[in-house]
Amino acid sequence: MQILDGLVVSEKAKSNNIDVEIPKSELEAEEKGAEEECPRESDSNILDVSSDYPRDKHISIQRHLADLEKLADLREDERKPCPLCPEEKFKACYSHKLHRHLQNLHWKVSVEFEGYRMCICHLSCRPVKPNLVGDQTLSKMGAHYHCIICSATIVRRTDMIGHINRHVNKGETESRFITVRAPKSSYKVVKESATDVQVLPNYSTPQKTDSYFNPKMKLNRQLIFCALAVLAGERKPIECLDAFGATGIMGLQWAKHLRNSVKVTINDCNENSVTMIKENCHLNKMKVKLNTREEDNDETVGNGEENSDTIEVTKMDANVVMHLRSFDFIHLDPFGTSVNYLDSAFRNVRNLGIVSLTSTDISSLYAKAQHVALRHYGCNIVRTEYYKELAARTVIAAVTRAATRCNKGIEVLLAVALEHFVLVVVRVLRGPTPADDSAKKVRYLIHCQWCEERVFQKEGNMMEENPYQQLPCDCHGSMPGKTAVLLGPLWSGALFNTGFLRRMLLEAVQYGLDEAQPLLKTLVCEAECTTLKHPSTHSPGDENKQEECGVYIRTPNTSAESYLVHGKRKSEEVLRGAAKRQRAEHSAEHPPFYYNIHRHSIKGMNMPKLNKFLYYLSEDGYRVSRTHFDPMGVRTNAPLAQFKTVLMKYSTPTYVGAQAEGPVHFPGEIQVGGEVPAATVITVEEAELVEDDKSGVAAAYPTY
Repeated sequence: MQILDGLVVSEKAKSNNIDVEIPKSELEAEEKGAEEECPRESDSNILDVSSDYPRDKHISIQRHLADLEKLADLREDERKPCPLCPEEKFKACYSHKLHRHLQNLHWKVSVEFEGYRMCICHLSCRPVKPNLVGDQTLSKMGAHYHCIICSATIVRRTDMIGHINRHVNKGETESRFITVRAPKSSYKVVKESATDVQVLPNYSTPQKTDSYFNPKMKLNRQLIFCALAVLAGERKPIECLDAFGATGIMGLQWAKHLRNSVKVTINDCNENSVTMIKENCHLNKMKVKLNTREEDNDETVGNGEENSDTIEVTKMDANVVMHLRSFDFIHLDPFGTSVNYLDSAFRNVRNLGIVSLTSTDISSLYAKAQHVALRHYGCNIVRTEYYKELAARTVIAAVTRAATRCNKGIEVLLAVALEHFVLVVVRVLRGPTPADDSAKKVRYLIHCQWCEERVFQKEGNMMEENPYQQLPCDCHGSMPGKTAVLLGPLWSGALFNTGFLRRMLLEAVQYGLDEAQPLLKTLVCEAECTTLKHPSTHSPGDENKQEECGVYIRTPNTSAESYLVHGKRKSEEVLRGAAKRQRAEHSAEHPPFYYNIHRHSIKGMNMPKLNKFLYYLSEDGYRVSRTHFDPMGVRTNAPLAQFKTVLMKYSTPTYVGAQAEGPVHFPGEIQVGGEVPAATVITVEEAELVEDDKSGVAAAYPTY
């Protein structure tokens, strides 16, 4: 609208070619009331349900340049001011000069959207802070754009383009200040593991009010499904909770494949997400049982088809729903860290139940933001060659502290740290004795910053005169200053349960989860600390042994129905027996941490193939395996000095011709037991006589 001599001319009236003069005071009252009724942009979705688009737009938003010139009412014999500039910025002029001004200053730098042009405006529409001199007149002349959708004022053109694109991603393409959901036509249907879900167009780049669906987390969802399937085979039916449902894809996969073995509850505190979860349930022919805090009675909504599976959908905070009810399986996947929900998760989880959590705060866990890790997890970490395993042990330490506060212990079943997330799956063991045993496994780690040797601090409260003596290396004696740093507290126990991983692999093969099978096969070998072609031999007492993907899978004879025992005392005996069986499933713990073969390579030497190097270490009597944390990592119980010695022994010179005159001399600081081994001097002829490994150790490990 345009202010002329105390009167305001409505642009709506001008668009109808009717000159209507309205007192300024009345219009100011109308504008004030409209501003109170219009919600803020960040709090609502802005859509239009009518075809009249747009309504009551700003005068800077026009379709054609001629429409902008009509506002100025160009006449040859009169001077006219610019409708988008104040008088002190652009004085009234004749039509030919005003035409060039509108075209060059306003129209050429406009932002186009669906046939409309949002021209730059110099009127005093945007409140600007006064300048240093205190000149209020100049402070009100800031150039800006008016959004056609939400009427926001944006200063820069690039910011305006990004602002419009965010509206488009949300499905907000029409300007009426009405809070309604996006039309179904703007949804996309994504299929994963025989489950269809509707997602918003911006599912890959979500906003805070949108339901997030990340296709890159498919492997994470498959691992969690396998863990739940193993638990469903132990006892049924089990109550499981997806505390952060978003689109509901994970809970739908549980209910669709496991059916009567599980009772699924999907929770989310966002109203739009809850509505989308209901629609996705109907899309997959599932019935919905509503149970929100606002409703007094439950309501069952279904489509009447033959599928009788029911999913309970709740709308409340995750801490509240876990405090109110008990579950056998709980999965936490919030945005960022999940430490804020651990106390509630362990408060009501049942004995021998499973808690899984996915942490996506990679910057803090991977030691890029160390102060954030100290604030969230109470843990001091630095960037090391084994930073991914350090992240997994940091999360498990926080889980252990939360469980012990509830007089419960944990048994780590699975710990995976990949590019986008850290997944931890633990079994809950109720009682003060398991809680004390778990608390003792949280220790500090002594890490040498020179050679990257590491060792967990010994148990006990007595202080040592020289903590560096616990490190196998001698860097403190040969290097000046302090060479080691204290990290932690960290989880010092095992990261994998071999028996549980084997049953997860069996479930992955049964349900055709192709992406999870290679990773689970790697985890089984890593848990046993053996190479792929050398699986551990099972005792004759094992009931059933199957081979899937080259790995032996042990399945117990005990059927799932044996867990359904009536009577409180008999049920407790069965559960105690199951706990003992679970603790006896895994053999000796795997060595903590791993070494990167590239990190410790020798300059000017060609390293042996990784699989050959694993064979050479195993021939020396050490336990070795590859690790999913690092494609070039070696998990072994060999000390770092012996690791480097074997690496030097089987490395060949890069330039063979340059070393033809004499032996190859290696640095003397790498020693074992204070003596230089005989293998540190290798002639060219001896290097050429190194035969290829014939044991068939080569295995195809995927890179995650």
